[in-house]
Amino acid sequence: MTLEFFIGHINYWLFIVLMMTGFYIVVSAGNLVKKVVGLNIFQVAVFMLYISIGKVTGGTAPIFPTDRMGKIKADPEIVYSNPLPHVLILTAIVVGIATTSLALALIVRIREAYNTIEEDDILEIDARTARAENIIHGEAMGGRA
Repeated sequence: MTLEFFIGHINYWLFIVLMMTGFYIVVSAGNLVKKVVGLNIFQVAVFMLYISIGKVTGGTAPIFPTDRMGKIKADPEIVYSNPLPHVLILTAIVVGIATTSLALALIVRIREAYNTIEEDDILEIDARTARAENIIHGEAMGGRA
């Protein structure tokens, strides 16, 4: 692998680094806010991949000239870029912002209910609550609540 190859594909290398960084943060972090940040980093990596795929070297916007009769005169010698990946990424960015805001709102509610945003603490509180309810209501549930 030469330096020219590496530099020529830098966007794909950055995609791999960002995706693996986001994945590692999601898997390793116990803090819910850090998990949301990891998901956002992962999402940006996917955006980069789609934008990189949609880029055509020497391509121009697909705006075709027309004659006076309104008939399209497309020149087969001109290389056109496909705008669809860029449009899809704009939509994905809006959806990503909405899901991030929803996730942060849920984290606020979890903090109010459990007084923590650490995943291990939340699981421990849930386990204690389940054991206590099993002691109180276990007989009505056939011994297992």
